[in-house]
Amino acid sequence: MNAEFISALEQIQKDKGIPKDILIETIEAALISSYKRNFGTSQNVKVDINQDTGEIRVYSQKRIVEEVEDELLEVSLSEAKKINPNYSLEDIVENEVTPSNFGRIAAQTAKQVVVQRIREAERTVIFEEFVNRESDIITGKVARVSKGVVFVNIGEIEAILAQSEQMSSDKYNHGDRIKTYITEVKNTTKGPQIAVSRTHPGLIKRLFELEVPEIHEGTVEIKSISREPGSRTKIAVESKNQEVDAVGACVGAQGNRVESVVEELRGEKIDIIEYSQDSTIFISNALRPAKVVSVKIDEGGKAARVVVPDYQLSLAIGKEGQNVRLAAKLTGWKIDIKSELQVVDKVRCSDEEEESAT
Repeated sequence: MNAEFISALEQIQKDKGIPKDILIETIEAALISSYKRNFGTSQNVKVDINQDTGEIRVYSQKRIVEEVEDELLEVSLSEAKKINPNYSLEDIVENEVTPSNFGRIAAQTAKQVVVQRIREAERTVIFEEFVNRESDIITGKVARVSKGVVFVNIGEIEAILAQSEQMSSDKYNHGDRIKTYITEVKNTTKGPQIAVSRTHPGLIKRLFELEVPEIHEGTVEIKSISREPGSRTKIAVESKNQEVDAVGACVGAQGNRVESVVEELRGEKIDIIEYSQDSTIFISNALRPAKVVSVKIDEGGKAARVVVPDYQLSLAIGKEGQNVRLAAKLTGWKIDIKSELQVVDKVRCSDEEEESAT
């Protein structure tokens, strides 16, 4: 190595942010291993790199003891004093043992160390960039699909979209731009690993934050989300300003805001519900588009009995129970739906049973 190599380390420090001192310390440590491996010795050695000239020197190190047991590691006090009268027990005696052909080995080792450190530094930068973006949305391009797993190019790294995090309505073609939700950022031995999702409810929240300024500013708050990815979602919103219509803000003029979200989600239906602290009103709203006649709640059992018009029963329950299932998740209440006719029949049966008993 020479002064040009030291200049190169200084340039790396400037470009990559890796301190030159740390690079040199790492190279010195690597050179110790290289020396022992190439010259077949178990003695203690120290490598010193001149930070101005790049010159490398190797020194053997022996501890001063009263009685020598290992000549590779120890030296007697009498022998040490022949070198320097000021030596005392437990001091370390250094002796230069730099091999004549060590420069070639050193250059190769140093190159490997620097390349590795640069790679580690770049991985650290990427990890630190994304670790603070967990629970955030990110746009990327489909790089490839392998065994059902989609790899999304998000810059200097590919995020992993597992099969379990994909919507059934999604089709992934090379180069497609998609928005995903960052669920986890891990630092592994192979570098940063970023897991993303298209099914997480957080994706809905972030998409609406992008489309609705009132949500981004905090004027409108998303209180809860229930979702069956690729099929249907319900979100409950509340306005912090009486002059702002929370539902209207999310829908947008001629439905343009919610339509942008629906388009990104490949046609997933979205019901925007007005939140209410009154549980009966909130449950009634959550069952929309069905109309509700009455809601009776059981606070202890966190359950609600809902009555709807006869012609609205199937709408309230939804296909395969989806509407009531999403409403229950949205509100946090167990919901039992009956039609008006079912309620009347139940009351009639109860009356008849009482009459029979008398």
